[in-house]
Amino acid sequence: MNYEQFVGRSGSASDAQDEVNLPMIRHWVEAMGDTNPVYLDERAARATGRDSVIAPPTMLQAWTMRGYAASQAPAPPGDALSELWAALAADGFSSVVATDCEQEYLRELVPGDRLSATETVESISSEKQTALGAGHFVTTVKTYRDQHEEVVGVQRWRTLRFRPGTGRTGTPGLRPRPALNRDNAFWFDAAREHRLVIQRCTACGALRHPPAPCCPTCHSFDWDTVEASGRGAVHSFVVNHHPQAPGFDYPLPIVLVELDEGVRLVANVVSLEPDEIEIGLPVRLVWIDADPDLTLPAFTAAAREA
Repeated sequence: MNYEQFVGRSGSASDAQDEVNLPMIRHWVEAMGDTNPVYLDERAARATGRDSVIAPPTMLQAWTMRGYAASQAPAPPGDALSELWAALAADGFSSVVATDCEQEYLRELVPGDRLSATETVESISSEKQTALGAGHFVTTVKTYRDQHEEVVGVQRWRTLRFRPGTGRTGTPGLRPRPALNRDNAFWFDAAREHRLVIQRCTACGALRHPPAPCCPTCHSFDWDTVEASGRGAVHSFVVNHHPQAPGFDYPLPIVLVELDEGVRLVANVVSLEPDEIEIGLPVRLVWIDADPDLTLPAFTAAAREA
């Protein structure tokens, strides 16, 4: 099919079910661990020159999410996005993975705002061969407007729609290589020595993970590391079934562990079945020596001592 016919066409407008509101903001910042007071504290927000608390900018997409029930309803006639997804699926490109997202914020959102969003197809690539499979990269632009029809934000969203089972197998048994740079190489070097380290700001003492060049608390560029105890608890988890990449066993449980030191770390789980994992489960560190060049931290139940 000539997918280019969909470029420039839009899907149906998505209207927010609720106004921007403080309870949802509270849920968001607690889940993200974002302690900026301008999101919840009226006095702190006014001290910065604002009229009221604001919503975290990265919540932009959340306000117009339809929810599970609405997402299962048939799309209205003429919805270009639904037609495009159906056409791709009919041609075998039935699996999807997000690749990247860019957001532009034109004004801060405040409680009482009610958003709507319109998503337009910007481009569709020719068929590409990727590690996951042969597919097309689809880029859409979502424009967010408030109750006055003023544009408040723009999101450019790119996904890969691919044929399952057509990916490159790569080197059998080898996991994908991490993207190393001067900001994170120290962490993987320590892992090869079976040391789980946490970056620490030497100016204010704040711990941070994943590694970053600048302290988000005091904005200092000076840092060292501390070695983690390897103890923590499951903060959240997901069990991945598809898409399946080489080097992993499926179903693949992945946990977000809150370490005793206070930072959170995404890792695999070993010696636990998916139905044994639960929020709050105490866990301890183990190591996966994936191959001679890659060692990664993982976790198992703390009760299962070595």
